[in-house]
Amino acid sequence: MNINDDFIEICKYAHGWNWVPDLDIVQKIYNTYPESYSVLTPFAYTYLEELIRSTTSEYGMELLDENGNPKYRRTGKKLIKLAKKENKNKIEYISLLNELEHYFDDSSTFDRGDNRNSVNHGYMHPRFWTKESFEQLIHDIARISKFAGF
Repeated sequence: MNINDDFIEICKYAHGWNWVPDLDIVQKIYNTYPESYSVLTPFAYTYLEELIRSTTSEYGMELLDENGNPKYRRTGKKLIKLAKKENKNKIEYISLLNELEHYFDDSSTFDRGDNRNSVNHGYMHPRFWTKESFEQLIHDIARISKFAGF
């Protein structure tokens, strides 16, 4: 698949109102300015996480603690663990989650890994991200998209 085929696959399963317009803009920007991957990568990680969340009981729910205060949603590996638990009968989905779990490896200022935590927490400067890693991320999102629960 090429990246435009990946975007088509992603949009087939994305939430039409919430995500498809933004994904369309991402595709247009990337096709016009291929070096824009550095500003598009955080969006891609955000979408991947929300796609996984859409397969769990946390999707679309405001989580409250015992006092009625907003509670933080699971992110990263805790979210993947929940998705695996709640989708244990979907063997292909679990296999993909296992494969894509590396995107949620923990990072610190000493670890310049190419994963969501390094990107979204500023541990890895955008100049170190690559076009290839962005395109692989988009391809992986396309591969898991058919399981979306939007």
